[in-house]
Amino acid sequence: MNYNIVMGDNFFYIKDDIAFIKIRVTTKASKNAILGKKGDVLSIAVTAVPENGKANEAVIKLLSKILNCAKTNFKIISGEKSRNKVLAINKIVDFSLLLF
Repeated sequence: MNYNIVMGDNFFYIKDDIAFIKIRVTTKASKNAILGKKGDVLSIAVTAVPENGKANEAVIKLLSKILNCAKTNFKIISGEKSRNKVLAINKIVDFSLLLF
């Protein structure tokens, strides 16, 4: 599927019942955590190494737990091998759960 989205200054965007989230990932961290909004991205730390998709799996696992949303609802649509990623979530979620 081709996602044509413009994120603007927010780290998330909702279009046609799909939520898009822009993140920046720090790997090999001491713990898995949401570090907060930094500019127009949500900063996330994971303990996993960036090899063979392990860090991507850890990001999706963390987000699915916090957002109470099945891992199968997440898809990396941009940045699969980059620290900067855009994820599509095919379920509308409460993004306030990510901010503290």
